[in-house]
Amino acid sequence: MTLYSQTDYPEIVGYTDRLSVRPGENLSLKASALRDGWVDVDIVRIWSADANPDGPGMHIEAVRSLPSMGFNGRYQSTELGSYGVVPLASIISRPKFILSFAVQPWLIRQEDSVLLSCGEGTGWALSLTENSVSLRGINGSSELSLPISLKRKKWYHVELVFEADLQEAGLSVTCHESGQKYQARGAVSLSANMGANLHIAAEKTSNSVRGHFNGRIEDVTVRTLDGEVLAFWDFSVAIEGISIIDTGPAGLHGHFVNLPTRGVRGSLWDGSEHNFHHAPRHYAAVHFHEDDIYDCGWETDLEVYLPDDLESGVYGLRMSRGDAQDIVPFFVKPPHGGATARICYLANTFTYQAYANHARDNFDEVMEEKIRTWRTPKGPDTYSQFGYSTYNFHPDGSGIAFSSRLRPLLTMRPGFLTFAIHEGSGLRHFPADSHLVEWFRRKGLDFDVVTDEDLHNEGVELIQSYNVVVTGTHPEYHTTRSLDALRDYRDSGGNLVYLGGNGFYWRIAKSDRLPGAIEVRRAEGGIRAWAAEPGECYQSFDGCYGGLWRRNGRPPQELVGVGFSAQGLFEGTYYLRTEASYDPEVSWIFEGVEEERIGDYGFSGGGAAGFELDRADVELGTPEETVILARSTDHPESFSVVPEEILNHIRTIPGESPSDLIRSELIYMKLQSGAQVFSTGSISFCGSLPCNDFANGISRLLENVIRGFSDENS
Repeated sequence: MTLYSQTDYPEIVGYTDRLSVRPGENLSLKASALRDGWVDVDIVRIWSADANPDGPGMHIEAVRSLPSMGFNGRYQSTELGSYGVVPLASIISRPKFILSFAVQPWLIRQEDSVLLSCGEGTGWALSLTENSVSLRGINGSSELSLPISLKRKKWYHVELVFEADLQEAGLSVTCHESGQKYQARGAVSLSANMGANLHIAAEKTSNSVRGHFNGRIEDVTVRTLDGEVLAFWDFSVAIEGISIIDTGPAGLHGHFVNLPTRGVRGSLWDGSEHNFHHAPRHYAAVHFHEDDIYDCGWETDLEVYLPDDLESGVYGLRMSRGDAQDIVPFFVKPPHGGATARICYLANTFTYQAYANHARDNFDEVMEEKIRTWRTPKGPDTYSQFGYSTYNFHPDGSGIAFSSRLRPLLTMRPGFLTFAIHEGSGLRHFPADSHLVEWFRRKGLDFDVVTDEDLHNEGVELIQSYNVVVTGTHPEYHTTRSLDALRDYRDSGGNLVYLGGNGFYWRIAKSDRLPGAIEVRRAEGGIRAWAAEPGECYQSFDGCYGGLWRRNGRPPQELVGVGFSAQGLFEGTYYLRTEASYDPEVSWIFEGVEEERIGDYGFSGGGAAGFELDRADVELGTPEETVILARSTDHPESFSVVPEEILNHIRTIPGESPSDLIRSELIYMKLQSGAQVFSTGSISFCGSLPCNDFANGISRLLENVIRGFSDENS
């Protein structure tokens, strides 16, 4: 693991064991402080998380009825990097044995990258550099080296022959592609304790793990000189978790640490099968990375009890020491047994987690000045100790497929700025969704909060008693179970309001074995931060095909009437009403809205229709009875149609010109179940709500919809 020092470290930072809790439950706070000493803690309710002095401002209220708390802060280290651990038992006491495996380097450095190691403080390590593969004693006592430069993304077979009775060893490396073999033999003096573990892709010392290998390893095997298998750690078994299964006679099972990527192509993959369930031996490799992370593993500093009468809402644990503070958000669900309001706000925590610690490389002087003057928290471009997001790459160039909430989520903080150079507040995700939360308060609309993860865990029963379910600005990521719950709610007559763009786009997987983690495979199309490798589109957690929900036969239009159509810079424009919107059946939505250009303002890019845009499409599932109420227009030159709509440079799948697909459509549906659906088709819609102190056309339009949908007679 990479062990980070206290250099460039937040004064105080933390995370909780869960993102949502019910009244009467406990929440565990885990924190790390730059210096030892007392840290004050209180519970706050988060309404507005927009620090823009020209906007609604931060509105964070201390929950006065709860006692003040605190703890003695201290530094807790974060260790990054994945590796495997398996026991060797009595195998290493044999006078002679052979240890072999296959390896595919993805990043080769001048310094050592450890392929295998045995022991802690004593023993040996097999390492790779730019120009050698070497076996050495961990204490530097001896070394056997092959002067060979392995090639990136090429498979090699490595074999170590240990002959302890002769104090000799043999090392050979064979290229799978060419068959060329390199070998050496020499005197060595290597020792390890009888109870030593074998570490795969790293080296364990007495107080850290170091020398992480970036690349793939498969089929670690120990056998006698005459071929008897003593241990065979077959990574094609139990791909869905972190277990390492020894199919040999001793059953020396182990585990992986920090979520290396499984379900990836191994040395046997030939393109004949793309599903690891159908040909597991083709997927016997594991991809290790020096910056993988699953659980920081910090000790709990404070157990926080939430009173039985605490209202459902958006809250935070505020840690303070002098001028420094960190607010760790969490959500309070309604109590067991039912709703406490007619409105349910669905917090898009899967999306928050997918983007968690997204380093954008945009921390420049403009951003730094705005952070300083607005007094907002810094993020992953400053503090890299807590891992990155599924929108970033590993150092070896592969995309990050996993994200965990068991670490500080620096981008999920009140006031966190995503953009500094665009018009408005530059917010996305959690702080951007606070425009809606504050709007609820300003309009006197009572609401409960549940999260995507709650929906995945508890199903439609969690939301079925609400009159209306309202999403945030970007419900992009969903599991099968969370998407099913929303569909079942709507099909049983529940009203649904989708207030975002690029929603219900990526399929993700969760694992009961690995709570707190999500997996995404960016397969075959879509606007992507990175592309899955050929043959690696199936999710390891659940074995299902990943990628776009559209390519899984469930386009967003089937659920909410609109789906992703175009994207541009963080800029926004406005809507114009259609003739159909004046029909008496739907004209109530616009009651009191006097604007000709609806939403030609906003704190998210300057307009209600911006950044990422959705449109209706009957061929993709929009019901024919859907009413298109308004369309956006006049989008800047930065906008382009999404790739899944493009057939060639002039032709699109729906047959319209690419430029005509650059639009957001605001729609209304009334289904046979009695359900009503309202969708805005824009990620920046809620950014217009606070303008003119929440008195504007977008605000009035949404109020008409929410009050209409939440009415008992709706």
